[in-house]
Amino acid sequence: MTTDISQLLDDWPYEPGKINVRLVERPDGEQRIQVRLDLGVLQLHLDGRPDGQRPDGFESLLDLVEAQVDGGLDADADGPAADLDDDTDDTGDTDADPSGPLPPPRRSDGEAGVSLSSEQVGLLRDEAVQYYHRYLALLALEDFERVVRDTTRNLRVLNVIEKYAASEEDRQSVAPTRAHVTMMRARALASLALRDNEPKAAVAAIDEGIDALRRHFETIGHTDMFERSTEVHVLQGMKQALMPKLPVSQKAELRKRLDDAVSQENYRLAAILRDELNSMPD
Repeated sequence: MTTDISQLLDDWPYEPGKINVRLVERPDGEQRIQVRLDLGVLQLHLDGRPDGQRPDGFESLLDLVEAQVDGGLDADADGPAADLDDDTDDTGDTDADPSGPLPPPRRSDGEAGVSLSSEQVGLLRDEAVQYYHRYLALLALEDFERVVRDTTRNLRVLNVIEKYAASEEDRQSVAPTRAHVTMMRARALASLALRDNEPKAAVAAIDEGIDALRRHFETIGHTDMFERSTEVHVLQGMKQALMPKLPVSQKAELRKRLDDAVSQENYRLAAILRDELNSMPD
């Protein structure tokens, strides 16, 4: 058996400027995602943690931390029935985390004392990068259900870090990431709706994503960044492309909502609805 992968790389040339991704099937019938990089190939599991590991028997470090934070796992207890001395799972892939299980969050004063060290935050962020690579590949494969799953999961990571990180710097570090994950999740939800021939539901998913981005920038005190956000522009462009596919009744519905907003003196909402009406084709 040779360990040289030159033939594999030669058979699958790298193409700059695009996501080079494919599904491959193992001898046992399980599928893996492969991503062709300029210097090699990245292989990921379709489900579970992308590298196939199960830290302390949990699906991911995030699940382990959430169990500890919620009190489902005692700080000194072992994980669920998982043999950390066994380095392989039933698929033949590496199972044990080489860095060992994540230490439990510190508890200095009951629940109020739960906090994550910078080291723990770093491990969670590194794991989130694996899911980031996977949901980009899944988007290229048009596996939108799994994109929604992985982006929703990464939003949970950001929530945990924002709530429990001991360092203010760690808590603030997730802000740029949240905008991208929120946008990707909205794109995947809209794509699912379009697959079901539901353009109105697709627009609703995009609007929900745009509203989430607006609240995000308000929360971090940078409302001015909303109009300049690349993520917002991506969703707005996607929505604009969908407008011709909407039923005629959509414009009538928007007019009614505009009239209601004006009668209720909700001028901010009225301005948004007016912009939407103006952007719709005749």
